[in-house]
Amino acid sequence: MFEKFRKKFPLSPEKWDEYVNYFHQIHVPAKTILLPEGDISRKAYLIEKGCLRVWFNNKGEDITFQFFFENRTVSSIESFRNSIPSLFSIETIEPCTLWWIDKTSVDKIIEEVSEQPAMRSQILEALFGRTLDYMKHFLSFIRDTPQERYEMLLTQNPHIVQRVPQHYIASYLGVSSVHLSRIKARIARAK
Repeated sequence: MFEKFRKKFPLSPEKWDEYVNYFHQIHVPAKTILLPEGDISRKAYLIEKGCLRVWFNNKGEDITFQFFFENRTVSSIESFRNSIPSLFSIETIEPCTLWWIDKTSVDKIIEEVSEQPAMRSQILEALFGRTLDYMKHFLSFIRDTPQERYEMLLTQNPHIVQRVPQHYIASYLGVSSVHLSRIKARIARAK
């Protein structure tokens, strides 16, 4: 699993092995909540296999706002870094093989590589690189219609449509499952 990342992070073999040993593998069934909304995030996850979603509760309704797949990291960034309650939950959609690392270990690694600015930036990017995706998704709710958001999802991230259940995609797009079905029918008629 970690060999893919070795080229990105040029470290001595001893240091590489030390850092890899901070990670712990777990196998998690689908529909498992790894971090409940309101809890403090104490782990960051690297996905070897599977799919996760990030969501929050809005007056009793689950609102999905991000999906994560293989070779990506996921955590409640602000909660993990600042030890504050998470604004959202992290849940598996599929059975997953994950590698987790705790905050103490991440802090130790960052402190050790802080004298190497390029290395520190790469590690932070690997752990917290999804912020741009969150901003794009947020902005799409301001400027795009639900149909435009779905069409963008089809062209930019077709793997999401192939792997994620429709009700989660509808939530991600900010529509009901019925509305998503209408959008799909409209697109099919237009072809």
